[in-house]
Amino acid sequence: MRRVLVIVSSFFLLVAAAPKRDWKDVEQALGRAGTLLPGDVYKVSFPRSDLTVTLDGVTIKPALALGSWTAFKEIVVGHVMAMGDLVLLESEVTPVMDALQKAGIEQSALHNHLIGESPHVMYMHFDGHGDAATLARTLHDALALTKTPMGAMPPPPPTPPAIDLPTADLDRIIGAAGKIAGGTYQFAVPRAEKIMEHGTEVPPSMGMAIPLNFQPAGNGRAAITGDFVLLASEVNPVIRILRRGGIAVTAVHSHMLEETPRLFFMHFWAVDDATKLATTLRAALDTLNLKR
Repeated sequence: MRRVLVIVSSFFLLVAAAPKRDWKDVEQALGRAGTLLPGDVYKVSFPRSDLTVTLDGVTIKPALALGSWTAFKEIVVGHVMAMGDLVLLESEVTPVMDALQKAGIEQSALHNHLIGESPHVMYMHFDGHGDAATLARTLHDALALTKTPMGAMPPPPPTPPAIDLPTADLDRIIGAAGKIAGGTYQFAVPRAEKIMEHGTEVPPSMGMAIPLNFQPAGNGRAAITGDFVLLASEVNPVIRILRRGGIAVTAVHSHMLEETPRLFFMHFWAVDDATKLATTLRAALDTLNLKR
């Protein structure tokens, strides 16, 4: 018994002493640097700036609803979990799926996020486990089958340009500080629950926070989209709140396969007065168990 305790104690000492990953192998394999986020998550974004997608007279910015991304989290030394969401044209879906499947990265969802956009885009969620660089190379090669811009991204400006939205009012209404990104104003609201899959916590920074995105549409108006992360009991109450506020519900579906608690993701769309829309979103948030 004492020997077992010594072995276990030694294991945890080794894990604790292990240096944190620098993710250079992933950066090299993907050909693009990412960002280290809370929860020791390394996220790399691939905006679909090659696409011109319109809906309700709005040309959708990549940061609003056209951002492919992949996130990596080390589970134990040498083994990572990779999850993400790829924005694809219909003609790109099957080649990308085949490339991922061939290399052992599984799909956990394939669906729409919007309704009536032109051209129509699909969203492929994936789940992979193993060596970080191997997973990254697979994702790079799959994306290379599409017209997704690859290679290094230009650095963001030190100070984001001003945005034509009442951001102070939006912060006050949502009850959080948003950020300017790619010509949009974004919120990420985390739930209070610990979300688990395959025995591992999936932190908010790995796609479990509630994104609320605003794109200026002129005269105090905004196009909004995002997705509420919901328990089953919350789905229909949130639908009713959004519809009363004039916000269209465009999809309700899963993003994962074996998560605990079971989650549903509700996507939405509207173009209207920005503060009016924010007030409706806040009313929906108020019904949820959020991290305070």
